[in-house]
Amino acid sequence: MKYSFPEHFWWGSASSALQTEGTREGQTTWDYWFAREPNRFHNGVGPQQTSTFYQHWKTDIQLLKQLNHNSFRTSISWARLIPDGIGEVNPQAVDFYNQVIDELIEQGITPFITLFHFDMPMAMQEIGGWENRDVVEAYARYAQICFELFGDRVLHWFTFNEPIVPVEGGYLYDFHYPNVVDFRRAATVAYHTVLAHALAVRAYRAGHYAGEIGIVLNLTPSYPRSQNPADVKAAHIADLMFNRSFLDPVLRGEYPADLVTLLKSYDQLPACKPEDSALIAEGKIDLLGVNYYQPRRVKCRDSAVNPQAPFMPEWFFDNYEMPGRKMNPYRGWEIYEPGIYDILVNLRDNYGNPRCFISENGMGVENEKRFIENGQINDQYRIDFISGHLTWLHKGISEGCNCLGYHMWTFIDNWSWCNAYKNRYGFIQLDLDTQQRTVKKSGEWFAATSLNNSFDK
Repeated sequence: MKYSFPEHFWWGSASSALQTEGTREGQTTWDYWFAREPNRFHNGVGPQQTSTFYQHWKTDIQLLKQLNHNSFRTSISWARLIPDGIGEVNPQAVDFYNQVIDELIEQGITPFITLFHFDMPMAMQEIGGWENRDVVEAYARYAQICFELFGDRVLHWFTFNEPIVPVEGGYLYDFHYPNVVDFRRAATVAYHTVLAHALAVRAYRAGHYAGEIGIVLNLTPSYPRSQNPADVKAAHIADLMFNRSFLDPVLRGEYPADLVTLLKSYDQLPACKPEDSALIAEGKIDLLGVNYYQPRRVKCRDSAVNPQAPFMPEWFFDNYEMPGRKMNPYRGWEIYEPGIYDILVNLRDNYGNPRCFISENGMGVENEKRFIENGQINDQYRIDFISGHLTWLHKGISEGCNCLGYHMWTFIDNWSWCNAYKNRYGFIQLDLDTQQRTVKKSGEWFAATSLNNSFDK
């Protein structure tokens, strides 16, 4: 069967500054954490050992062209552009990002630019990071500088990538720096991130730029184990905390009332100011990026909460391992293609069908060299993964969902937070020793799909 996509559909991939560029002038939280605790990083590989985009941006953009990308999302490093977060702008960084943006446009590839992709300048973290409203103001200034420098050519801006992840990783579950386990501080970080987002949107609107501004959220549909009311309630609370805590403010301009009520009843609400609600209402977006990797399956708790344990989302649900689920054994994640359709239908039916696109979807696999045939990685599993998701994406579009494109994570194997190069995600294989780039079978498949704006299955 042939699956054709709408005219001007965005075909491309996504990456981030910190995961690709390498050494930068300003220190990030990742540089600092790696220097202190390299044991927390897979094989002791830190954020300096990336796919060297800072040196190879021109040839890498040629590879994007070879893959028939018409769009590509990456981020600007706040710590590269303004090394101390608040002071002078680094002219070398301006030159670098200008060159990247101009070359993308020259090659017919539309740049999608994210302002913050997990890489807090260490100077900002030292004064409290997102817990400090001064950092919120500093971010707003940084955003405005980016709009002024690049807004004449960049027409698609995103304030944050997956803003829930620094909340979870840094302030709940101890997998990102600063390794705090404290729900109320996590809620403050999340709330201030929304305020920072809204200030950036306000600055963008005030500048009357030609493009549009949005945010990228990782949406994990919450599926209850059963239709038992206790399971349904558990899934609802998981959805409130992990999806709607950002989705509602950026699309509706306000928080879900039942989330506010729930957190208030446990005294976990962040400190709010009277003018905050009007600011949040100004943060409504033009375009939503949706990162989808896996579903969240939950059930009601079947054991009592330890009242001495830190307050956690898991006070209200347990994770549920559905029998017979399809797994990516390397990443430990469930593969559930219909989830992408369910996200789009939810946006259509409950959020006014906003302009959106799939900004990340991907499959990380360990030790891909074992799949080399005639000098090329035969990653048919990745082709099956992409085409399976695109089939359900196509169904959503055919039923009126306002989805404008599909970006894969990622175009070249890159450094991945604490996992370094353990799992490879790219269309292009990276040899770490030689920095040689080799297109995988999935890259050829994607190039053909983009060229034809369709695929057969």
